Amino acid sequence: MQNLYRKYREYILFNKSIFIAGICAFLAAAYVTQASYLTYNKSNITNSIVGLTTEYGVYLPIFALLYYLDNRYRYVEPLTGTRNHKVIIMDIKKLIASFSVSEIVYSVIKISSNYQLLQLGIQPYQASMVSSLIASLVFYVVINVIVIKVVKLFNR
Repeated sequence: MQNLYRKYREYILFNKSIFIAGICAFLAAAYVTQASYLTYNKSNITNSIVGLTTEYGVYLPIFALLYYLDNRYRYVEPLTGTRNHKVIIMDIKKLIASFSVSEIVYSVIKISSNYQLLQLGIQPYQASMVSSLIASLVFYVVINVIVIKVVKLFNR
């Protein structure tokens, strides 16, 4: 089991960061969409966009922090103790490429499913939660395929 963990450690930590940030965004969006619906605007499309915006506002900084904390050792030269800017820039490019495609898929699924659920009369917080779960499942598959097969984020 330890050999398996060592082999896939970076991918496990990567997915852990996505998962924790996703849970925080999931809960925040459910709360904000319900509050927005009750307080400001009853428009289904506006509510869907508010939910997605809230998720990104919570998700991105939390993911960035967790990813950095898990991987900061990769960006320091062991002999000199200085930052390796080439590796940092290369990883940022790979992350941007991976997340760009995955987030487009997530956004389309999230907004369309949230809107459809709201049209069916489901409460905004419930629609937000269900659409987030559906979009997250697809997102996890897409981001992992891209990170592992396309950009090879952790291959050196």
